Amino acid sequence: MQDLRQIFDASCLRDPSGTRHVHKPRTTGNTMVMDKGLGLNAFRDLLEISHAYIDFIKLGFGTAVLTPPQILQTKIELCTQYNVNLYFGGTLFEIAYQSNLVRDYFNIIKNMKLKWVEISDGTITIPIYERNEMIKYATDHGLQVITEVGKKDKNQALQLDEMIDLYHRDLHSGASFVIIEGRESGIDVGVYDKYGDISIRDIEKCKQQMDMAIVFWEAPLKSQQIALIQSLGPLLNFGNISPTDIFSIESLRRGLRSDTYHLVQRV
Repeated sequence: MQDLRQIFDASCLRDPSGTRHVHKPRTTGNTMVMDKGLGLNAFRDLLEISHAYIDFIKLGFGTAVLTPPQILQTKIELCTQYNVNLYFGGTLFEIAYQSNLVRDYFNIIKNMKLKWVEISDGTITIPIYERNEMIKYATDHGLQVITEVGKKDKNQALQLDEMIDLYHRDLHSGASFVIIEGRESGIDVGVYDKYGDISIRDIEKCKQQMDMAIVFWEAPLKSQQIALIQSLGPLLNFGNISPTDIFSIESLRRGLRSDTYHLVQRV
């Protein structure tokens, strides 16, 4: 067994790409997992086996308010223990905005000892000046902000230039990361077409006009993950990853799957 451990610890086997940083917080190559209602045992198992490869866990949509309070509190404590950032999906923020409860919502997050908040308008419309003000208010009161650009309804989809402009406005207002909308389906939403494909030209335009260390790509489909790694390299930030796909994503990043084994030749 010791001999096997020594073999697996060899850097050329653990990370053929030679690019992955194991220490957190990472400045590149972050992975955000979406939790849509994991039980406590499954959540604990997820962190025990995968915490080294997870940087953020988002409690998707409004599931945080459906989770029994004690279980929610335990999830928060487990994430703190394993050095993983937990935050609530942007839907709760949008509900708080429409209910004129944004400041109360921010206070609740702080009282729960959470450090991150998502600010988005994927389902509703928020004037840009108000969006900017809320980002500034959150950061001024000790929260770190992840914003999301793009609409969940394909009939209200933003053009890529609009998304890039909003990205720059969000950063100027104090956001730490910006998510490119992809939902949990990755189909006919954000930068993805009805087949779940993204054009290489769009990826290149984003690469030229946005800092990829700050952008999270919601990419729930394997084909999207491979296309993005092939275009942007293994150190891009992935969002909306299923709990069952953590090892798959990490293997793709490192060139431990045939789909991205060519990365070994590039490094």
